[in-house]
Formats: sequence, structure tokens, C-alpha cells
Amino acid sequence: MKQTYDGIDPLDRNRFPIDPWRFVERFPDFSDLGTTETLFAVGNGYLGMRANPSEGREAHTHGTFINGFHETWPIHHAEQAYGFATTGQTMVNVPDSKVMKLYVDDEPLLLAIDDLEEYERSIDFREGVLRRDVVWRTPAGKRVRVQTTRMVSFTQRHLAVYTINVTMLDGDAPVVVSSQILNRQDGFDEYHSKSEAMGEGFDPRRTTAFTERVLEPQGHWNSERRMILGYRCASSAMTLAVGADHEIFTDNDYETLIDTQADLGKRVFRIDAKQGKPIFITKAVAYHTSRRVPVRELFDRVRRTLDRVRQDGVQHYHEEQARWLADYWNRCDVEIEGHGDVQQAVRWNLFQLAQATARTDQLGIPAKGVTGSGYEGHYFWDSEIYVVPFLAYTSPITARNVLRFRVNLLDAARERARVLAQSGALFPWRTINGEEASAYYAAGTAQYHIDADVAFAVAKYIDATGDTSFLSRDGIEVLVETARMWADLGFWQTNGHPSFNIHGVTGPDEYTTVVNNNLFTNVMARFNLERAATVLRDYAENDPDTYSRVCARLHLNPTEIDEWERCAAGMAIPFDDELGIHPQDEHFLERELWDLENTPPENYPLLLHYHPLVIYRFQVLKQADVVLALFLQGDRFTAEEKLANFEYYDPITTGDSSLSAVVQSIIAAEVGHKQAALKYFREGLYVDLADLHGNTRDGVHIASAGGVWNALVDGFAGMRDFHGDLVFDPRLPDSWPQLRFRITVRGTHLLVTVRQDAISFEVLDGPERELSVRGTSYVVRSGVPLTVPLDGQGPRLTYGLSQRRPAELRRGEGAVPDVSGLGILNPQLVAED
Repeated sequence: MKQTYDGIDPLDRNRFPIDPWRFVERFPDFSDLGTTETLFAVGNGYLGMRANPSEGREAHTHGTFINGFHETWPIHHAEQAYGFATTGQTMVNVPDSKVMKLYVDDEPLLLAIDDLEEYERSIDFREGVLRRDVVWRTPAGKRVRVQTTRMVSFTQRHLAVYTINVTMLDGDAPVVVSSQILNRQDGFDEYHSKSEAMGEGFDPRRTTAFTERVLEPQGHWNSERRMILGYRCASSAMTLAVGADHEIFTDNDYETLIDTQADLGKRVFRIDAKQGKPIFITKAVAYHTSRRVPVRELFDRVRRTLDRVRQDGVQHYHEEQARWLADYWNRCDVEIEGHGDVQQAVRWNLFQLAQATARTDQLGIPAKGVTGSGYEGHYFWDSEIYVVPFLAYTSPITARNVLRFRVNLLDAARERARVLAQSGALFPWRTINGEEASAYYAAGTAQYHIDADVAFAVAKYIDATGDTSFLSRDGIEVLVETARMWADLGFWQTNGHPSFNIHGVTGPDEYTTVVNNNLFTNVMARFNLERAATVLRDYAENDPDTYSRVCARLHLNPTEIDEWERCAAGMAIPFDDELGIHPQDEHFLERELWDLENTPPENYPLLLHYHPLVIYRFQVLKQADVVLALFLQGDRFTAEEKLANFEYYDPITTGDSSLSAVVQSIIAAEVGHKQAALKYFREGLYVDLADLHGNTRDGVHIASAGGVWNALVDGFAGMRDFHGDLVFDPRLPDSWPQLRFRITVRGTHLLVTVRQDAISFEVLDGPERELSVRGTSYVVRSGVPLTVPLDGQGPRLTYGLSQRRPAELRRGEGAVPDVSGLGILNPQLVAED
């Protein structure tokens, strides 16, 4: 059941204390293993590891994931039709190298049952290292301090480093550390048992389970201190090699053993441990993957990575990690004065964005990053709308890499457009390898808006960075091919005056599918068409050589540009004069209203309790569809339209999507619903930390984490950047004394500080920057901070959303479908009866 934020701190602060730079657990609780495995996961965008214990038990879902490394499988439709997706793609759980089992007096350390006198697990956002420190009293009464670390490197894409430090505090004992690489994907488990949690009920957000072998062994090898295993995916033919080096530092006597098998590599240390003499073991692990390179070559790559670690030492990479993060926070940090709980949660979300994007290196960003298997490791539109803007203003090199991923998929998108009888390119709704992997076309393939979302991300990146080289070589290709698709998909209709219509699509709200003239789709398509035409007109006038090259490369006829401009100018934009709002689609207001106030809490999210056809018949939203359009295309709506639209759609938005709350917060702040803005912000902030959607076990909601940054910068600081014009109109919450953040705009690194009475700008690096505050233009120069007084924090509505009754805002009465099969429960009829 989805939970909502009720104003109370949602975390147990005895267990998870407030710390502005760390996420800390003071004692273990095995009732929420899946959630904490996600919350303490480590990754770098390429390689990710869930926070499973080194000892192997107890675990909800063991997981080590590599971005883009996947297996394929045939999609079996109950009833096949032309153009349906045919091949599923699922991220593979690659061999687990985290295992470092500990035995003292031949007794295993098992956190769930052992006597732990001390316990702390933490991630310091400035270190990027998962640490655990326990004092264990063994069954024989001996006290042992066990300290472990786990790090996935931001600087070395293929590298992970673990350490274990064991010290006998009372007495001597034989100690064994068994370090392993274990193939869990194909059912091999060291305890030959599966977690009961794996048998949970239906949830379409979870990943598909394989029934046949996935990773086929291609060889294994070991020397005195190194072991390497190699695999090939049975169907996708992708290849992988993983290897580990070990080093031990101790004054105790010890011996070592090493062995490799097809699905298991093992390095064992047997130590005669004396009281007070530490045992320190390091384990460096390298993962290399490829779509086509033979495993034997990947073995060599693994060796080269591990050779560098052997030469430089583990501490060198820990120091590199800290330096990388110092630079990251200098570019990306957001500070909230006076609210330690909010500050900690904000930095946790920003740290997750680093872990999801830092080393994607022209791969996409999976919906769960590399923290879990939710949504099968697929890429959606989420990253273009919620994550790329964050990257564009803070980490432009990473933003460019993410967009390059889409550029590299253009040929596949062109082919997909042809399958759907369209010109240009049509990016897949969900994918890993570029092919459409959505088996349910109504809520998947029909979301044509993804083309405009990708084009929007390209435009946002160009506006933020001024990267004209990317635009002329890659970005223009995306803009042209997506514009072609829209011009071909829509058609002209004459009802009083000609209008350009787009039928048979699904907007971001997946509770309303295959509709005509979806508002979000149409306004984003209009932007896409206009931007493509504008860029080409500019080239034709100011850079004729580039214009000629683009026309030749893309076989572009100048008449196409004229057509795009006509389509954009004639775009059908639904509007209802009676209510003063934009209907979500052409026939949205004709549907019956869903009465969310009287829907049982246990029936959320609706998609888990009602057949899609039931949901499709109602005015009810999974996420804020029109409201998102008000944000992304805010310069195309009046203040009155924004307020009317927000107040109409908010009461019928379930928030079943984790993408919804952050956008609702941004527009609530803009129109003056200050309490709602803060409430929705905190819902987005704690989506994972408080497991508000009940599926954090499947991985971090990366787009929501990006949305948290948007809610802070675009919502409360009121930043907008339409066509490269940077403007601010702050909406700071009453209880916040100050909000401070850093952005980089076209090479200018700015520090922005919003207070209740003023907004200040300081150039930290780069050239002067022109911007405006509430309609007045200013220029900020290096060494000359600018402070602009503020007369309040925007409009403040005297009524709350709860005071706006449905009768004032909607047509007709609401109803709740009865899942018991007894028909429709209408609260008014029940009351009269």
C-alpha cells in the first residue's frame, strides 16, 4: 500500500540518526532487509551492489548489477499482432564478489542470530564507502571487533574494493575468512535455500525471473592470489569476466588456499589469531563486460585493472574516491538551513544520482540505477525529464554522455518508426539494447511523447551548456528525426479552423491510455517541432556550411521545416471554457470521476487492485500529466491557467507513480499552495528512505531523486530556463530560513542563496552571467556578489486544497469501483440508502 507523508519525520531516528553528511544505521532490523539493501547500496552508474552482508546471510535479494548487461528472451503474447515487441530484455544479476565469510572458533558470524555488543553501518556521502563496525561476542564468549568496507569506484569504472579488519578483543582463536565469487543468477546458493521474500505476490514493477540457465561458464583461472571467472549470456551472447585479488596484513601466523570452479571462486585465509593482533584483508575486484568481445580478452582486461590496484594500493583508490566526491559536492550540493532531517535526505538523494550516473559513459540510466532489478534494468523517459536537467546544470559531461546513449540508438529508433508506419525515429518506451521491450503497448509503446522528451532533454542541455558542437553533430539529428515523426503522426482537421491533431497516444499518466490529443503529448510535440525548425533556421542564416552538411546527411528538404512550423502553429491544445482548464485529452472530461477520498487505503496503488479497463474508464491519474506540462512548458500557460489546472487535477491524482509528487510540489509552489508544495516535496524526498511506495526493495527511484533537485531549484528557488533565459521567482517555504545551491550555466559556476527577504548570486568561476529576478534583468560578475531584495515568496492562497470540494471543481459525482464485484459504490447513493 502506498503511504503519504503526514508531516511527521518518517524515519526511526533511534535507528537512523540525523547526520547531514552520512546515512547511518545504529542497529540491524531484519524486517525490512530489502529496503535497507537498497538504501545502503553502492554503485557508480556502471557497476552496482546491493547492501547484502559480506557473510551472505541474512539477505532479502542478493544483487550485483552492471548497467546494460542483460539477457534476452522471447515475449509470448496471448494474442500476437504486427509490431508487438518480440524480445524481452532483463538485466542480469552478475556473479557476487561481495562474499567474505568470517568464522571464529569455526563459528560463523551471522548478524541475524549472533550476540552483537556494538553495531553501526553507514555511508558517508563524502567518502562513497559503505562501512560496518560490529563487536561480536561469540558463542564461546570471546569478543571480536569486525570492521568491513565496500566501495565501487567513481574514478575506475570497473573496480570495486572491499576490506575486512578482524581483531580478537578477548582471548585467542582460529579465524577463517572465506572470500568468494559466486554465480547466484543461475540458482547456485551457498546455503542451497531461497529467501521467503522472493515468493511475494504480483507486482508488474518487479523483474522477470529466468527459468533456464543465463550465464554459461566460459572458463576459470587462478594463481596464488588472483582468481577470474568468465561467462557468456545464453541468448544475448553478451560476455563477462570478473576477477579478484587479495592481500593480507597481519602479525599472526596464517596460511591460504585458493580454488576456482565454473560458478565459484574461493580464496580462504586460515589465521591463528592472537588477542590484540589485527587481521586486515583487502579484496580488489574487477568486472568487464562486452556485447561481442570474447571472454579471453575480458580476462586480460580484468588482469590489467587488478594490476593497477596491486601497484597503487587500495588506499590510493579510497583517496581518489574522496577527491571525486569533493568535486561533485562543489558542483551539486544543496543546503537547507535549520532542517537537519531534510538536509540528510536531500544529500542521500543527490548521492544516489551520483551512483546512478557517474560512469554510465554513454549508457542509459536504468529506472533503478544499479541498486536493484526493478523494471528489469530498463531505460525509460524518466532520465530525460527528471535527471538530465540536474546533470545539465551540475555535471554537463555526464549529461552529454547520457544523451549520447540516445544518439547511439537512433538507427534502432528509425527502424521502430518504420514498424509503426511512421517517418523519422521513434524511441522505444522501455529498452536496454534499443529495441522496444514493452509487451503492453497501450501503456507502453503508445507513449509517443518519449520522442519529445528526448528532444526536450537535448534542448535543455544545449540551453544550459551552450554546447554547439554536440548540437551540430548529434543533437540536430535527434531534433530532426523526432520532428519528422510528429509531422507524420499527426493530421489536419477542420472544425471551424484547421488544427493539427495527434490521435491514439498515451501520455505520462498510464491510467488513461490510447487517447486523442493528450495535452502533455501535444504541447511537448509542439515544442519539439518548433525547436527543430528554429535550430535549422538559425543554421541556414548564420552557419550555412553546417546547414548544408545537416541537410545532406539527413536528406532534409527545406519544405520539411515549413511543414514543422505549420504543424506546431496549428497544434490542437484542448481547453474547456466552462472550467477554465486544459482537459488531459480530448474526451477526458466525459469520463466518470473516481472518488479517491472514499477509496480504501489498502486499494492503492490502483494498478495492483483494478483491471486496467476499469481504471481507463475514469477520471483518475497515476501521475500529474497536465501538471508536468505546466512545468516543462510553463511559458505557454498563464498564471490563471496553471492555478485552475492544478486545482482540478490534484484531487484526482493518486500519486501511484513516484514521479508525481515532485512535479506537484513545483507547480503547487508556483501557484501559491505553499503547504501542498512542502507536503509533496517531502513525499518525493522520502519515496525511498521511508519506502512510501512499498517497493524500495527493488531499487532506488532514480527519477524521483532527480525530481527532488528539481523541486528544490525549480520549485522553491523558482528557477526557469526557457530558451536559455535564466530567471528566478522564489517560493521558499515559511519554515526554511535559507536555501543554497550551485549551478553551472554556460561555463559560469554560480552560488545561489535564497532567503525569506532576498536572493543572492555569486560567480564562483567563469564569465559574468545575465539573469533576471521577477522580471528585472541583472548581470552577475566574478568578485561582485549580487543581492536582490524580495517582497515575499510569491502568491499565498488562503485556502487549502482540502477545502476545495469536488463539486466546485469537477463535473458530476465521483464513484469507487467495488473490487468485490458488487458493482459501483457511489458514496452519495449509499448515504441516501
